[in-house]
Amino acid sequence: MDAASRPSDELLRQLYGELRRLAAARLVRERPDHTLSPTALVHEAWLRLGDDKADGWASRAQFFAAAAEAMRRVLVDSARAKGRLRRGGGAQKLTLSDLDVPATDHPERVLAVSDAVDRLAAVDPRLAELVKLRLYAGLGEGESAEVLGVSVRTVRRDWQYARAWLFRALVE
Repeated sequence: MDAASRPSDELLRQLYGELRRLAAARLVRERPDHTLSPTALVHEAWLRLGDDKADGWASRAQFFAAAAEAMRRVLVDSARAKGRLRRGGGAQKLTLSDLDVPATDHPERVLAVSDAVDRLAAVDPRLAELVKLRLYAGLGEGESAEVLGVSVRTVRRDWQYARAWLFRALVE
């Protein structure tokens, strides 16, 4: 099979527009000189997903869950790199509204939220997955419900709980 006809290439062609829209929504509130563009975020996430898994997703929902995690890792790695440049530049307390979009112009916030999400995953993996879908992939309630296989009402309830859990984890 030649490179032009790989299943991964076809999948990327089908979903590229939607992935780029999600990445653009994720980066829309960043400062103008931010180095990650939506295209770069999608491409980096795609590389992290790997060609070997491209035809192995059972559903669209499973793919977007994997894409959300890949975008999260790209943003966290970017924040870590910036944090190393600033050498500890002072941790900041977060408010509940800071959880709406992990601000990549504040690497310490991205890292703090990511660490809190990892701790949440140890307690409740589904809640952590919801947080990744909402924060890192930019999915709405309906899309998140579809990916997780639950009702929109469950997503609303879980989102409220997850945000409160993360807020508490971040201020302690």
